[in-house]
This record gives sequence, structure tokens and C-alpha cells, in this order.
Amino acid sequence: MRDNKSFKWIKYWLFTGVILVFFQVFIGGVTRLTDSGLSIADWEIISGTLPPLNQAEWEIAFEKYKLTAKKQFESLHADMSLSEFKVIFFWEYFHRLWARMMGFVFLIPFILFSFKKRMPMALVKRLGVVVLLAALAATFGIIMVKSGLNDDSRTWVSAYKLSIHLGIASSVIATLYYTYLWWSYPSNTLKSHINYKSLWNLSTLVLIFLFAQIIFGGWMAGMRAALIHPHYPFFVQAESFYSALSYANVDLSEAISNYEPSSFTKAWVQVIHRTTAYLLLALSLFYIYKLYKSDLW
Repeated sequence: MRDNKSFKWIKYWLFTGVILVFFQVFIGGVTRLTDSGLSIADWEIISGTLPPLNQAEWEIAFEKYKLTAKKQFESLHADMSLSEFKVIFFWEYFHRLWARMMGFVFLIPFILFSFKKRMPMALVKRLGVVVLLAALAATFGIIMVKSGLNDDSRTWVSAYKLSIHLGIASSVIATLYYTYLWWSYPSNTLKSHINYKSLWNLSTLVLIFLFAQIIFGGWMAGMRAALIHPHYPFFVQAESFYSALSYANVDLSEAISNYEPSSFTKAWVQVIHRTTAYLLLALSLFYIYKLYKSDLW
């Protein structure tokens, strides 16, 4: 049974968690798009909380980046100054610091609510799933970063591991937000509505398309696939794009596993990602129309 005294506090806490995770994904996206993800070579939970504090420490961090992310440094930042390095370091550091901050914001209230026995077991179980997903996202974050370090053939982190990390993070948001809704609106009256089942199935389909779009978005960003044809969907100057889509003389397994030099993989990722976006838009508009017609608007 829910304790009315703590109901609102738990509700605010859960929603705060949703906002924090959303911004963590946003900061992660900025980190990727600014080529900042490989700027910190070490992964230290405690000592990594503090950035370099003096000139000597900054120079050590810069030298580590030059060595551990050699391919990226030589390809993109060969003329980078120390002050420019501090910019990309900031985004990766901010991304990791935000994750630590989220841990405290989630953990301290969880301990307090648990100690005072304000949370029912059903909520504890749901939050347990959130914690497991968050731990999995953090683990794949480490795996993802390491995929781009100490590898002279890779300019960035693995696009596939990036997408897994992004997909798990998106699952954390979805699960936590669903938990927030479950806690905030406990009534099950919607289930008795005549259109509930069809709307539920349609919303599930929308979420499946949305999740697929997020995964392909990770591939797009990780592979820089949009650069193959930045004019899409306007097929101007598209001869090279059409050529890249051709299966002729393409070793499919090699093109997928070693995608960085492969225009074929990037071209098809772009086509699928863009097409899925249009399908998702059409499906979402149809869902809104059905919802409006169902008197649940």
C-alpha cells in the first residue's frame, strides 16, 4: 500500500531521474559529435572525478590522448593545441561526471525511502530493473570507449558498440519513465476502454520503430554515414551514392565488420535510417489520429 506522505516525493524523484537520464543521453550525443569520446584514456571511478588541475597534468592527459587514440589524433587533430584539447576533454569529462551525479541523486533517496519503508516491493523491483539497465549502459560505455583506443586502424569508437550503448541508455529512459507513469497514475481504467488493445498494439509498433531508428541513428553517427550523400533525400550529384549502394564486387561480411573504409555499408545505413524516419513519422501521425478518434485525447 502506498504511503500518501511520501507519494509526491517519490513521484518527483522518479521524474527527476527521467530528466537526468535524458540529458545524459543528450550530453553523450554532443560528446560523439564533437569527437570528444576518446579524449580520456583512463576510466577511474573515484580519482577520475577530478580533471587535470595544473599544466603538468594537462600535458600528461594530452600525451595519453595522442598515444591511445593515435589514429583519431593523426587523422583529425594533428595540429591540435592544448587549449583545443581541453574543449574535447570537457565534453567527455562532463558526460562521465553527469553519470556519477545521477548515481548519487538516485542512490541517496533510494536508501532513505528504503530505510523508512516508504516504497512498496513492486516499485523496488521495477527500480531494480532500472539499476541493472543503467549498470549495463555504463559497462558498455567502457567497452565502447576502449574499442576506439589503442587501435591504429580506428578513427572513432565502434559504431556497433556505440549503438548498443545508446540503445541500452534509451531503454533506461523508457523503463524509468514507465515506472514514473505507473507510480503517478495507478488507475487501470484505461484497460476497460473499447479501443485500449488496438491503441496499445499501435503504440508498441511506434516504439519498435522508434527504437530501430535510435539504433540506426547510432550507426549513422558512429560511421559518419550521412557524409556519403549529405543532400539526401534530394538526389543531386548522386552518382557516387548510387555506386556505393551497388552490391557488385562487395564482400558483405568484410564491408559490415570493417565499415570505416566501406562506402557500401555507410550508404545503406543512411538509406535505412532516413527511410525509417519517414515511416516513423507516418506511423506516429496515424497513431495520433487514432488516439484523437478514440475519445481518449
